[in-house]
Amino acid sequence: MAFLLFSLRGVPEEEAFEIRDLLTHHEIDFYETNAGNWGVSMPALWLKDEFQVKQAQQLLQEYHQYRYRSQREAYLEKKIKGEHKTLWQSFWQSPSVFGGYLLVIGLILYVSIKLLFEFGL
Repeated sequence: MAFLLFSLRGVPEEEAFEIRDLLTHHEIDFYETNAGNWGVSMPALWLKDEFQVKQAQQLLQEYHQYRYRSQREAYLEKKIKGEHKTLWQSFWQSPSVFGGYLLVIGLILYVSIKLLFEFGL
């Protein structure tokens, strides 16, 4: 019976590639499912052999700890250099896009509240 090891929904391609490489390097037999044509299926990595579950979970846990540390260090390095993108930088980079998003959010809130009061609480 197949065992769900790791869901790939919302996972960056770089991370998914590293996890596939890690499992292949440690000779863990797995297969991958994709989201399908409409994106409604579950993209995931599945194990074929239930006896490799503990080993694979341990490897994933170690990998995620490593990835957390490396990504955190990269973020802090960018923050120290002043290269990370803040909300204000996003606004000043493209104020029309930012304003457009705010307008759409306001419109959605207005329509939602208006319909709520028209149909009653």
